[in-house]
Amino acid sequence: MKRGMEAVAADRAKLAALAPGEALKTAGMTLVMKVGGASGPLYGTLFMTLGKELGAAPDRAGVARAFAAAIDAVKARGKSETGQKTMLDVLVPVSAALSSGASLAEIREIASKSAAATVPMLAIRGRASFLGERSIGHMDPGARSSVIMIEAVLDVLETKA
Repeated sequence: MKRGMEAVAADRAKLAALAPGEALKTAGMTLVMKVGGASGPLYGTLFMTLGKELGAAPDRAGVARAFAAAIDAVKARGKSETGQKTMLDVLVPVSAALSSGASLAEIREIASKSAAATVPMLAIRGRASFLGERSIGHMDPGARSSVIMIEAVLDVLETKA
């Protein structure tokens, strides 16, 4: 993920010149190409679908719809659902909070608590599933990386509010 995000950051000027949807699609393609394992295709799918579904001037409802569609694409790509100790255990509750009109602070709290809730879970899908019982007692890496990304977006939104 670090390598992929560094590649996205290196293209910051190019991405900033694009419309938001195009920037997200381009960032997603970069993640697919630069991040190894399952994370690159999953996060790449999230960003590319979000970019494809986002309107030219999205409002909160439009962002919520696009985010829900992006999560559905990740579910399909990873053949996973919530409760299996994956990034979805954070993304799905955050999507629900976004759709319900939760405040940015509430979304931040939901993301954090959702990631923490993966600690006692047995990983059924994702890389952590290869650990079996040893996955219990550790936060899912996909859940943690999802929180980091969500917090970064929230940090930007809070400075603009």
